[in-house]
Amino acid sequence: MSIAIETAGLSETQRQIVELAREFARTRIEPHAAEWDRTKHFPRDVIAELGRLGFLGMATPEEDDGMGLDAVTYLLALEELAAGDASIAVSVAIHNAIPTTMLVRHGSPPQKERWLKPMARGELLAGFALSEPGSGSDAASLCAQAVRDGADWVLSGAKAWATNGGTADVMMIMVRTDRPGARRGAKGISTFIVPTDAAGYRPGKPEDKLGLRASNTVAIALEDVRLPAEHLLGEEGLGFVYAMEGLDVGRLGIAIQAVGIARRALEHALAYCAERRQFGRPLREFQAVQFKLADMATRVEGARALAHAVAARKDRGEEITMQASMAKLFASETAMWVTTQAVQLFGGYGYMRDFPVEKLFRDAKVTEIYEGTSEIQRIVIARDLYRGA
Repeated sequence: MSIAIETAGLSETQRQIVELAREFARTRIEPHAAEWDRTKHFPRDVIAELGRLGFLGMATPEEDDGMGLDAVTYLLALEELAAGDASIAVSVAIHNAIPTTMLVRHGSPPQKERWLKPMARGELLAGFALSEPGSGSDAASLCAQAVRDGADWVLSGAKAWATNGGTADVMMIMVRTDRPGARRGAKGISTFIVPTDAAGYRPGKPEDKLGLRASNTVAIALEDVRLPAEHLLGEEGLGFVYAMEGLDVGRLGIAIQAVGIARRALEHALAYCAERRQFGRPLREFQAVQFKLADMATRVEGARALAHAVAARKDRGEEITMQASMAKLFASETAMWVTTQAVQLFGGYGYMRDFPVEKLFRDAKVTEIYEGTSEIQRIVIARDLYRGA
């Protein structure tokens, strides 16, 4: 029983990518997901396999050694990975959405040669660090600093909740380059390409999270990290703008990860309600259960359709900031609701670690938080609705 992506209406390229991602998730990800969750193990070997298959270069143009996929096809692949384990999908999505987008749009030819092309080939894993212990939703109030020292930049400060921060080869890190004591705003923020083997780059131990426990999330200490000038991405002072561009794509990725989580919870619920008998008949024969399953399926399909519509808008070259926030808001709240219903349908078994829906429930929660909380998404949407009024 499945409400997986229908391949009948897809192009040949899309069909092949969906089938490759689905088979990889079925054989290499999902059988190990519970153990990775239990042990907080980040399977770098599996990420490397995905890299060799091209999944770390999905958003990179072909001329830069990537697959050059359109946004819709990218979401198709990412949903399949998320249905296997969203912990793996988020590492792939962060790499593709934010560092890649930044380098594609603003990287110099030497930066693309040194960083983007190896990232696309799966030779390097990338991550992203914007948030700090004192600046989460208010991201522009960050305090980490970079100062000039001759021809170099020296970075200092602390970052929080950095996905891939302890396992990546290279990180895109946002810091202030305005003068000390300047008004804290977006205009003074710059982006630096930071190799994780740089002296002074200090990742903390992996965070002990509620969900997505196999993804690597760490705090980072920047202890006088010295970088040559060519590690500044694009123009000084425009780093926050670059980050927001990446977050549009990133929020679409979170939306489709949420769809993958919700879809898998629904698939488990459908199978369980067909097998589990109470009062002499299968659960699926009770109308109350049927109504719940129908609502779950409708919301999953609706969240997927919205995410794909926004991706198609991006592929047409249109603005998607408000629409990406809508997709993330609706899909993440759908995932939380659907996984809650799945746990309820499983009853006592749904509360047990031996059954898969409790993990999906835990994984769903963070989709309402990271890359902008649901409250931030509503602010973005409302602001854009009144823009120009």
